Amino acid sequence: MTADEILAFAEASRGGARLIGIDLGTKTIGLALSDLGRTIATPLETIRRVKFTQDALRLKALCGQHAVGGLVMGLPLNMDGSAGPRVQSTRAFVRNLKPLLDLPVLYWDERLSTAVVTRALIEADASRARRGELVDKLAATYILQGCLDAMGDLTAPEPEA
Repeated sequence: MTADEILAFAEASRGGARLIGIDLGTKTIGLALSDLGRTIATPLETIRRVKFTQDALRLKALCGQHAVGGLVMGLPLNMDGSAGPRVQSTRAFVRNLKPLLDLPVLYWDERLSTAVVTRALIEADASRARRGELVDKLAATYILQGCLDAMGDLTAPEPEA
């Protein structure tokens, strides 16, 4: 993501409105929510995927409930930075979502997000079952926090000399 893309997203997503981070998987959708100041991401929920329409309606309901101004969608690039089949399915999900939920979307590189979160949960001695419950929404939190940090760095006022 370029600085210009991040700044354009920050402007388009109604400054001051919350953002939702999304970790889209084949079986689940992990969600995270920003605070109003767009500085802290917190885990929101994990949607068990059923059918697109049901998944999209749940996401739309959460966006309305939390007055969300934009979506940060994890983009599962290959380790070499190339786009594979999962990137195509993520972009298709967003294309299909647009008619139901017209919010600006910023794609965010999610490489290693699940691995980082899983490692942290193992170090915290979380059971395999507990890791399964948490990993998707924590990966979404990791994705969203990376975006919030970048937005904060780009929009912070210059220090006076």
